[in-house]
Amino acid sequence: MSEQSEHFGEPVEVAPGDEGENSLFTRVLGYVVGLVLALLLTATSFFIAGTDLVWQPSIPVAIIVLAIAQMGVHLVFFLHITTGPDNTNNVLALAFGLLIVFLVVGGSIWIMSNLNQNMPPMDQIMRMQ
Repeated sequence: MSEQSEHFGEPVEVAPGDEGENSLFTRVLGYVVGLVLALLLTATSFFIAGTDLVWQPSIPVAIIVLAIAQMGVHLVFFLHITTGPDNTNNVLALAFGLLIVFLVVGGSIWIMSNLNQNMPPMDQIMRMQ
């Protein structure tokens, strides 16, 4: 759904979610398309999780793919984070936030794994008490 707007008399491509100063109808249409896509992805996730029509070992992968698509829809249609030159700071802030989340999650998994490997067996713990 790319639309064209006039920029100094020349048609300019407008990315989804980057409607900017266009008419109210265009902006509302962007939100409605985002809502429909989000609802469709959510319904598909619930369908895949609750059906026997999908090969069972592939369900977690399908849910992860749909979740990533859902995040993309929210970033583009609702948060208006696009690759336009005026969104550079938004993209950098998003990248920094993702880095922090990955560091916290990765560090937590690493610490829990290290603690699990260095934990004495349960019968030894019971003898210490």
